[in-house]
Amino acid sequence: MRKTSREYPYEKEIAALAKLTDSEVIRPELYPQNNVMRGLRDADGKGVLCGLTEVSEVNAFRNENGTLVPMEGELYYRGVNVKELVAGCVKDKRFGFEECTYLLLFGKLPTARELEDFRAMLADLRRLPRNFVRDVVMKSPSHDIMNMLARCVLNLYSYDKNPDDITVENVLRQSLNLIAQFPLLAVYSYRAHRYASSPTSSLIIHKPVAELSTAENLLHMLRKDNDFTDLEAKVLDTCLILHAEHGGGNNSTFTNHVVTSSGTDTYSAVASSLVSLKGPKHGGANIKVVQMFENIRQNVKKPTDAKLRDYLSKILNKQAFDQSGLIYGMGHAVYSLSDPRAEVLKLYAGKLAAEQHKEEELEFYNSVARIATELISEQKNTVKAVSPNVDFYSGFVYNMLALPKALFTPMFAVARISGWSAHRIEELLNGNKIIRPAYKCVLPHSDYVPLCERK
Repeated sequence: MRKTSREYPYEKEIAALAKLTDSEVIRPELYPQNNVMRGLRDADGKGVLCGLTEVSEVNAFRNENGTLVPMEGELYYRGVNVKELVAGCVKDKRFGFEECTYLLLFGKLPTARELEDFRAMLADLRRLPRNFVRDVVMKSPSHDIMNMLARCVLNLYSYDKNPDDITVENVLRQSLNLIAQFPLLAVYSYRAHRYASSPTSSLIIHKPVAELSTAENLLHMLRKDNDFTDLEAKVLDTCLILHAEHGGGNNSTFTNHVVTSSGTDTYSAVASSLVSLKGPKHGGANIKVVQMFENIRQNVKKPTDAKLRDYLSKILNKQAFDQSGLIYGMGHAVYSLSDPRAEVLKLYAGKLAAEQHKEEELEFYNSVARIATELISEQKNTVKAVSPNVDFYSGFVYNMLALPKALFTPMFAVARISGWSAHRIEELLNGNKIIRPAYKCVLPHSDYVPLCERK
C-alpha cells in the first residue's frame, strides 16, 4: 500500500480493511445462550454484583416479602442521605463540597474544627507546579477539555517525587492534591484552548483565592470580571455535591477499581477514569441533553403539549434529532421511580431560574420531562418507571451559570475526583486481587493455511 496525499495517510486502504471487521460481529442470541450479562447487567437491568463498598449506596427498590418493589431513589454517601447533606449545608448557609469530600474520603462527617482545617489544607494545595501552565497546559491545547485533563494528570506524574508508591498515606497525599488541582486544570485548559483558537481573545488566568470555596473559586477563575452571585455559587456547590459519587458500579468508578487493582499509580488510575467519564453514555450525557433541547426548540415553534408530544415521538422512533431513539436525560440504569439528584437539582434550578427570570425556560424543561415520561412508558412498554435523571437538569443549570459547554463534563470530573479517590483507597485496602473477568470465545477453531495457499 502506498502513502496517499490525503489528510489522513492510507485513508482509502484503511476503509477497505475496516470492512473485514464486519465478520467480527457476534450474534446477539449467543449472549443469553452462554449466560453472559451484557454490560454486566442482568435481564432486569440490575447490575451484576462484583464487589463490596462502604463509600456510597444507591437504592431504587425495596424488598417486600422477597419481591423487589420500585421506590423513590435514594443516594447515600458513607451512610448519610445526600439530600440531608445538601439540606444541612443550606440550613447553615455554607458551602458543602469540601465537607462532602471529607465524608467520602474519611468515612465520617467532620467536626467544625476538622472541616476548617480540611478547607485550609485544600486551599493551600490549590496550586500547580511551577511553570506547569506554561509547559503543559499551554502546549497543544485541545478543544476537548476532558482529554486535556487526562493529559495534565498524566503529566503531574513527572512532577511527583514519589509517584509509584501505592501506600494509603501516599495515595491520600496524591488524591488531596488532585482534588485541589482539578478546578485549576479544568478552567486553565479551557482558557488555553480559547486563547489558541481565537486570534482576538486574551489569555485570562485568574489565581484561586484561599478564602473562597471550590465552587466560588471555579466561578472566580472562569469569569473575566470574577463576579458572581451567592446563589450562583451555592447552586454550583450543590451540583458538585450531587456529582461527587454514585456507587462503585458506574463506568468511571468501576474503571478506577479495575485499574487500581493492577497496582498502578494514582495518576494512571485517575486518567483512566477521566477518559471513561468523557463518553456520551456517561459524563458527557448532559451535553447531549442540551443539544437535544436546542434541536427541539428549532423544530417546535410555539410549543404546546400536542406539538411536543409529536416531536418527542419522532425522537423515540429515530426520526428526529440524532436518530438514536433516545430522549436524553430520561431514565437511569439504576433508579426506577426517581433520581434523587435530579429532584434536588430541579429545586435549585428553580431558584436560579427565578433569580435570572428564566421561569418559562424551566417550565419548558418540565413539560418535556412530563410528556417524555408518558411517551416512553407507552411506546417502550417497559415495566421499569422512567423519570428525569441528574443530566436532564444539570445542563440547564450550567447554561444559567454561563458555563461553556466544553466545561460541562469537566465540571463533573471536578466533583467526581472525590469519589474516585475514596474508591481507589478502598480498593487498595481491600482488593488484594487484580480484577480479571472472563470472556468466552465463540469462534470455531480453524487450521493454519500456508501463505502460498491462501486466496
